[in-house]
Amino acid sequence: MATLENPIEIGGVRIPNRLYRAPLLECAGNGPDAVDTLIDDLEPAAESGVGLICQGATIVHGDGGCAAPGMTRVHDPEFVSRLSRLTHRIHDHGSRIFVQLEHGGLRSMETWHAEYRREHPDLHQLAVSRPPWQLRLFDRLGFLSYDPHVLSTDEVYDLAADFGRAAASAVDAGYDGIHLSGANMGIVQQFLSPFYNRRDDEFGGSPEARLEFLAVVHDEIRDRAGDVPLMTKVPAETPAPPRPVVRRKLSLEDGVEIARRLEKIGYDAVVPVQTSVVWDMSIVRGEYPDRAWSNEQLREAYDAAFGGATRRRLVALGNWLESLQYDFEPAWNADFCRRVRERVSIPVLAEGGIRERARMDRLLGDSSDDTGDTDREPACDMVGMARPFYAEPRLGARLLEDESATEGDARTSEDRRVLCESCNNCTVPQVTGAPGICRTPDVLRKRGDLEREGAYERAESK
Repeated sequence: MATLENPIEIGGVRIPNRLYRAPLLECAGNGPDAVDTLIDDLEPAAESGVGLICQGATIVHGDGGCAAPGMTRVHDPEFVSRLSRLTHRIHDHGSRIFVQLEHGGLRSMETWHAEYRREHPDLHQLAVSRPPWQLRLFDRLGFLSYDPHVLSTDEVYDLAADFGRAAASAVDAGYDGIHLSGANMGIVQQFLSPFYNRRDDEFGGSPEARLEFLAVVHDEIRDRAGDVPLMTKVPAETPAPPRPVVRRKLSLEDGVEIARRLEKIGYDAVVPVQTSVVWDMSIVRGEYPDRAWSNEQLREAYDAAFGGATRRRLVALGNWLESLQYDFEPAWNADFCRRVRERVSIPVLAEGGIRERARMDRLLGDSSDDTGDTDREPACDMVGMARPFYAEPRLGARLLEDESATEGDARTSEDRRVLCESCNNCTVPQVTGAPGICRTPDVLRKRGDLEREGAYERAESK
């Protein structure tokens, strides 16, 4: 059975251990300071020993497609070439770095960000099909704004080529692999999902046809970027609203079948994720972010994003209701990952609610779980976290075993539990373009204590 410290290969690339920083929104944009911002955000995880760094969702188009302010675009090879400074810094610490490619489709800012829509009146959402009636109802009620451009067959191929071109530029800049944002309600999930995809060409209809976009993206990346490691998130829309509100969605069984077919297509790893059909707290389960919503300094920016104080209050109310529906559940994707791992031979990566080293060991099959079941099959081959790295940028140093540590330096299980409280006060401000940082005083105080104790220092830096 594997341990967190064991190396692993994805698509022929050796990763020094099985801990990864899952994709986060770095809010770096494409300005003159973008590369420095990415280095500041991502290098600390590599310094702390994390084996794989996944740069957060980056957009393959020059216009539109961003799900939140501050997303970096990678359509321009000249800009991407400057990212070699970032990849070199990550490699200096022995870590590997993948870039996550995305397009928001109907989730884009053209849908929900009021000020952005006013500034870009000619920009339409790219859509797989006409929006479902549930979303059109929200449009009529004034909560969202849909004026989509439904992709033609030729345009679908062009979009896949954009993914391929972005991947080729990334490989030239030193990225070790490509990670597609196949869930979280982006355009890839919209192709996969029967909730969104009602096309009647080769990209819609049967489950196999809905998978065709990812097959074409695979071929484009292989043709343009070579045999670079390629992985994707795989959605199961199990937390979606119940029937009769949503009749067509991806079940866990559908998600397992998608993963199995992706291996046949040639993908090198998968990240099974339970998500909704809409943009909600199913991917950031935890507490209602009261501190973020009550921040008076951000209210004007919230009003600009949502279209006024009344809509801000309605969004906050919806956020509160979702926090009740999607209460925090440790390792909430574990069962889905285990089902996928039973059907594929490529690495399966797990993320979502993983918060302590002991649970990581159990997910990797290194020790018994809470029930004492020592024969249970591992759920995954790597474990990742996202929000905890906002709270502790050098978190890896506390979780990974230090080979040079003496017996007296052994850390307790409590020492190897993350500080992140899943309060989500880091996520809501990002709708304004604010950086992804921890803003919870109790967590920041504990991090300061650990820093003074040297908990984030590794042997080579002591």
